Amino acid sequence: MAQITLKNAAGKDAGKVDLDDSMFGVQPNIPLMHQVVTAQLAARRAGTQSTKTRSEVRGGGAKPFRQKGTGNARQGSIRAPHYSGGGVALGPKPRSYSQKTPKKMIGLALRSALSDRAAGGKVIVVDDWGFDKPSTKAAKAALTSLGIDAKALIVVGRDDAAAALSFRNLIEVQITTPGELSAYDVLSNEYIVFTQSVLPSAPEADRKTKPASKPAATPAAKPATKPAQGAAEKVATPDESGHSEADADLVPAQWPGSVQALADDSQPAGYDIKGNASSMLYHTPGSSFYSRTKAEVWFDNEQNAEAAGFTKPASQQKGSE
Repeated sequence: MAQITLKNAAGKDAGKVDLDDSMFGVQPNIPLMHQVVTAQLAARRAGTQSTKTRSEVRGGGAKPFRQKGTGNARQGSIRAPHYSGGGVALGPKPRSYSQKTPKKMIGLALRSALSDRAAGGKVIVVDDWGFDKPSTKAAKAALTSLGIDAKALIVVGRDDAAAALSFRNLIEVQITTPGELSAYDVLSNEYIVFTQSVLPSAPEADRKTKPASKPAATPAAKPATKPAQGAAEKVATPDESGHSEADADLVPAQWPGSVQALADDSQPAGYDIKGNASSMLYHTPGSSFYSRTKAEVWFDNEQNAEAAGFTKPASQQKGSE
C-alpha cells in the first residue's frame, strides 16, 4: 500500500496513513470514466421540454380558403408547421435521458478517478478537523494551512455537522459524504480531502478471502449390472472353453461365454470376439470392422456368439466362403 503523510487541521504532520491500492492504486480507465460521467450528467437532465404539434395547437380547424380558383397554393389549416403560430414539426417531447450503468462500472470509475488524483499528490488525509462549532473562518484557515489553493472536495462524515457547516459557505469547496462520492465529484475538483475516519478502502466483500475449494469427490464405482433372470445358474459354471464367468474383474453378460465391456474399453483376457448389441453383429480379430467397432459385449469364441443370436457381417461371410 502507498503511504502519505497524515495532516492535522493546522497543516502539521501527524504521522503516516496507508492508501488502499484497490481504491487509490489502480490504472485509470479514461474511457470508462467518460462513460460514467456522461451518464451521471445525462441523468440530471429533467427532460421536460415539450412543443405542440399541429394537432395540439388551438385553432386551424377550418380550411382557410377554397381549394381552387384563388391562385394561392392549396392549404388545409392555418396551424400547419409552415404557418406563423402553427404547430412544430418534429419538436422535442418529454423524455428520459438516463442511461443504464452497471454498479461495477460506477465503482471502477470512482477508483480510477481517486487513483488519478492520488498519483498527482492531490489526495490529503486529515486526522480530524476539530471544529467545536461551525466556523467558516476556521475552515478557510485550515485549507490555507494545508496548502489548498484550488477547488477542493471535502469528504466529511454524516455525524460531523460542524465541519460540513463550516466549509459549505466557501465558494471553491464542495461538500460530500462517503456514500455520495462519485467519479464526477472527484474529477471536478483539484484536491480531495478526507478525514481518517472516512478514508475509503476496499469493500468488505473484496477483502474476504475465498474459502478453499473442496476437493472433487471421487465418483463411486457403479454397481455391477445384474445378470438377466435365469442366467445366475450359468455364472458359477465354466463354459465349454474352460473360462469361468465368475472372474473378479469381469462382469458376465446375459449369454454363455460372454462378458460385458470394460470401463476403459480394453480387451478382457480370453475374450477376443467383439459383439454389438444394437446391430446383433460380431467381429473377429483381423476383420475390416474389428478395429473400428466399439465392443458392447465380448465373446470367447464364435460358437457362443452365434448361439447368442449374433451373426457375422455379410461381407465377412462371403470372404470366409
